[in-house]
Amino acid sequence: MSEITHLQPQLLWKWFDQICAIPHPSHHEEALANFIVNWAKEKQFFVERDEAGNVLIRKPATAGMKNRTPVALQAHLDMVPQANEGNPHDFTKDPIRPYIDGDWVKAQGTTLGADNGIGLASALAVLESDDIAHPPLEVLLTMTEETGMDGALNLRRNWLQSEILINTDTEEIGEIYIGCAGGINANLTLPIEREKNAFEHCVQLTLKGLRGGHSGCDIHTGRANAIKVLARVLAKLAQNQPHLALAEIRGGSIRNAIPREAAAVLAFNGDLNTLEREVKNLEVLLKEELAIAEPNLTLFIEPADNAETVFTPQSTKTTIHLLNALPNGVIRNSDVIKNVVESSLSIGVLKTEGDKVKGTILVRSLIESGKAYVTELLSSVATLAGAKTEFSAPYPGWKPVNDSAILNLTKKHYAEVLGKEPEIKVIHAGLECGLLKEHYPHIDMVSLGPTIRNAHSPDEKVQISAVKTYWEVLVRVLGDISIK
Repeated sequence: MSEITHLQPQLLWKWFDQICAIPHPSHHEEALANFIVNWAKEKQFFVERDEAGNVLIRKPATAGMKNRTPVALQAHLDMVPQANEGNPHDFTKDPIRPYIDGDWVKAQGTTLGADNGIGLASALAVLESDDIAHPPLEVLLTMTEETGMDGALNLRRNWLQSEILINTDTEEIGEIYIGCAGGINANLTLPIEREKNAFEHCVQLTLKGLRGGHSGCDIHTGRANAIKVLARVLAKLAQNQPHLALAEIRGGSIRNAIPREAAAVLAFNGDLNTLEREVKNLEVLLKEELAIAEPNLTLFIEPADNAETVFTPQSTKTTIHLLNALPNGVIRNSDVIKNVVESSLSIGVLKTEGDKVKGTILVRSLIESGKAYVTELLSSVATLAGAKTEFSAPYPGWKPVNDSAILNLTKKHYAEVLGKEPEIKVIHAGLECGLLKEHYPHIDMVSLGPTIRNAHSPDEKVQISAVKTYWEVLVRVLGDISIK
């Protein structure tokens, strides 16, 4: 048990501490799922798993609430595994180590998993509590949300009995979300040719220290994408160093996070000191340009093992130009919803595999035509470079409903707790609500949660006071559900 178990609401924080203790990165949630299932069985709740591994737990209504409309609380079981460079943390084996820093809970050198661990903990705390009034209750816990929404996509039909669903994956206190962007993965493959390395020197060019973040929620903030910045640097170096070849290029580690680091192994002929000076000049330029968005940016070269083969001159040129020209970031803002991004894309992962360079890009849009436009744009740029794009794991957006019973009830209790009206928003990120709505079109939905900053990065943190407010609103809403 860590120090966070002394925080209030204690039952929620106890559960979050337990969640942190069981490794649960995407595709490795089984141990956590089994722990929860076994706990539910001990409590003699109805508990079941579907073919996708999702967990459903049912708890009878509390006294006097049996005739109220049944409600589902929904969260996902997995977390994004990101660690600071040099941190040997193994997300499949090592626990997350939370600690308190003022009004925030953070993790030691890794993502915290407050996304969506706090929502998960709140649902389990409601199940365990003996003194929270609620109608017939279901808790739906989905698998592998962060890498493709697999659980929601393959959710068993006709499984839920609830008529209201509260998604717990929102990351700003005082906001109620009623809609979100849809998305699709774009897998970019560029064939390359190699030749024997006949160059004098081999170095690694590294860009690091960027802030990273969520490629949906943070896409409008101006945070730099390490892969794109590295491509820009390489394009400039190739201009001034014609006798240069790529041996490898890589960056990022997960499709839905803005990459914080990227690197390339370069072979070249010429003076090493000259190259170092040029890299240093480019670092100074980038630091000035991105002083506010990326204050900790560093760019440097260091000796590397001699590569046996390198990209041919044409493959080096094509790779650099493709990555430099690749669209990235906000493509269009919404005309309908003020201050909301309509369409965007972000390259999250880049790697070299033999005779191919591969990139994974996440495309997001509030509208299907916007998603189609961005995928067509990607395909055109790839075609010009002789690359291929394959699209996979599409998921729908969640269409806003501006007037619903659960929205009005949540607004009422938020206003009472906060002393002011909450903001009703649509988020440029993927919530599972769009897929859940496809499976269960009759369900009335909202999404809420506490304030979480820097999700999908090792700087992730959750605000303690916001968790308390979120819990109070959630408990009030559950206790005030109307008669069906």
